[in-house]
Amino acid sequence: MAENLMNSVTSETISSDQGQASGFSIDAGEVARFSALAAKWWDVKGEFAPLHRFNPTRVAFIRDTCLDHFKLDAMERAPFRGLQLLDVGCGGGLLSEPMCRMGFQVTGLDASEKNIGTARAHADMGELDIRYLNSTVEQLAAKGEVLYDVVLCMEVIEHVADPESFLKTCASLVKPGGILFCATLNRTLKARALAIFGAEYILQWVPKGTHDWDKFLHPSEIHAFLADTALTPEPAIGVTFNPLSGKWSLSDDTAVNYMVVARYFE
Repeated sequence: MAENLMNSVTSETISSDQGQASGFSIDAGEVARFSALAAKWWDVKGEFAPLHRFNPTRVAFIRDTCLDHFKLDAMERAPFRGLQLLDVGCGGGLLSEPMCRMGFQVTGLDASEKNIGTARAHADMGELDIRYLNSTVEQLAAKGEVLYDVVLCMEVIEHVADPESFLKTCASLVKPGGILFCATLNRTLKARALAIFGAEYILQWVPKGTHDWDKFLHPSEIHAFLADTALTPEPAIGVTFNPLSGKWSLSDDTAVNYMVVARYFE
């Protein structure tokens, strides 16, 4: 890689991998699980293929919601220039990169050092200026980081040990007037059938053991976690998969996948 590309991504480490990545919400087993798959984040036919298929829907939702929230022009090439975004549990950078291309000043955060290494290398290849940190959200908050206009907590809360503490800490990093996005799986029998037995055992979309149904959360629990923060959560929005088209779309059905938007009103 050319030297100028190697300098395009900020390299910073607050903590090292799994056991040493301290944080109240960290589940070391989950960190180890995703660390083992770190090299496969950008393989569109590999273990993260479902996220690649899901990505266009969640990227469009984040973009459209932020355009409306910040009253920005959708016709601008990089409408979010000047806004700071934190991608918590960024993995290999599947969300961080499109957010950067839309103009956000992106910080990608992950407790797995291997995930961060993959994310940095891929961003280098695309000459994307993304700040990646190997750290936990608790460490970031304790460090006294600047607050963010947008905080993303997408498909990560179901993998932490203390979801309430985790989400409250994420909320504390949203600046006045900002917005938080949380995406996860509902703790329903339908989610157990489709997201675990269907996706892991029958279709084999993701490795067995990727999800723990007991860690899935009802939308009401997400709302309760945010009740005493400065953020106001909105009703959950479902995301459903059409097996005929092979595409994801927004839906009124929140029984499996859903997203919650929470806004900081000044």
